[in-house]
Amino acid sequence: MATPLLSHPQALRVIAPVVVGLVFLGLWQWACVAFEVPVYLVPTPLKVAQTLAANWASLLGALAVTMKITLLAFGASIVVGVLFAFLLVQSRIVEASLFPYAILLQVTPIVAIAPLIIIWVKEPTPALVLCAVLVALFPIISNTVLGLRSVNPGLLNLFRLNRATRWQTLLRLRIPSALPYFFAGLRISSGLSLIGAVVAEFVAGTGGTSAGLAYQILQAGFQLDIPLMFAALFLIALAGVALFLAMAWISRLALRGWHESELG
Repeated sequence: MATPLLSHPQALRVIAPVVVGLVFLGLWQWACVAFEVPVYLVPTPLKVAQTLAANWASLLGALAVTMKITLLAFGASIVVGVLFAFLLVQSRIVEASLFPYAILLQVTPIVAIAPLIIIWVKEPTPALVLCAVLVALFPIISNTVLGLRSVNPGLLNLFRLNRATRWQTLLRLRIPSALPYFFAGLRISSGLSLIGAVVAEFVAGTGGTSAGLAYQILQAGFQLDIPLMFAALFLIALAGVALFLAMAWISRLALRGWHESELG
């Protein structure tokens, strides 16, 4: 029989992944010790934790640099993506003319164009932000366009019968209908912003005070400091999870009490 704590849906969402993670770490630690895996191949979780504690200051500074690029790119992606989506839904001709170019951004590998962007844009930070924006932009555009198009036909006819203006229809019907799609796009785009920032840092190879976690990984690879590499990877993964949870929380805050996705 399930305990009261485990029967609570929100508690289960926290406890279940934590238990799975602890089991995974335990198996990882046991396998590395039992099979005497060299630390330069796969370090134990304990060794990674020790390395993280020993290099906390430098890794935290690198994380701050990477998160700065990520958040700037994410914010720019939201502004540009929403404006572009509103432009696309003005008419089918505009959407048919411009949407293929949004798809072109999605399918173009960032590692192929990042060197050009870094050459064209002299300042490191704007160049890295632009690279990350190109990676994170498409989910916001596509989801927002889909949401603005996914309007209940009955409600749309009701607005027309009541002689609602185009602005009133957009503000009171299309935007509320698009919010769940928009927030779904934010959850995807937040992670892609982080991926774009890390990939751009890999390509740029910036060091010194402007070095992010990607540079820490590169340096650790050159020095065969595998525990440091795992520690940096752990921080990147932790930052990605934090961004996703933040977007999920904002979505729940905005949609609870009126949308079906959050009423349950």
